Amino acid sequence: MKAFGLLAACLALPGCASVGVEPWQRDVLARPEMSLDANPIDAAIDDHIYFSKEASSGGRGFGGGGCGCN
Repeated sequence: MKAFGLLAACLALPGCASVGVEPWQRDVLARPEMSLDANPIDAAIDDHIYFSKEASSGGRGFGGGGCGCN
């Protein structure tokens, strides 16, 4: 059983060698629509609405707000 586990680990190990971004893929990943925030104007409007309603700013990454509800 140990030999089978060792053999399976040795066969699975080379599968991690191809993880990563190849040089010819970087142009696709560098496009503006691939960013985490593809439309910064919409994000700015959402932030403005959020801090206007909650009386706080920068609360995008965590719960709560200016009302003291939680």
